[in-house]
Amino acid sequence: MQPQDTGVQYSRWDEVSMGAVSSADEASSCQRFSRKLCSGKLGVAVKVLGGVALFWVVFILGYVTGYYIHKCI
Repeated sequence: MQPQDTGVQYSRWDEVSMGAVSSADEASSCQRFSRKLCSGKLGVAVKVLGGVALFWVVFILGYVTGYYIHKCI
């Protein structure tokens, strides 16, 4: 089975509009802030630190809850 060369090229990125603003001047400060915190190395670091913080919050809540449940028995 050979690919058919029709001379038409399709790029799915030409059809998708991500709603991103092309100029940094036109973007609001919230969009620039979130874009900086959610992408690149800084975004990875923020996500990792957020995950670690969430882990400890859930761990401490579970520990305190377990302490009071077993204290009553």
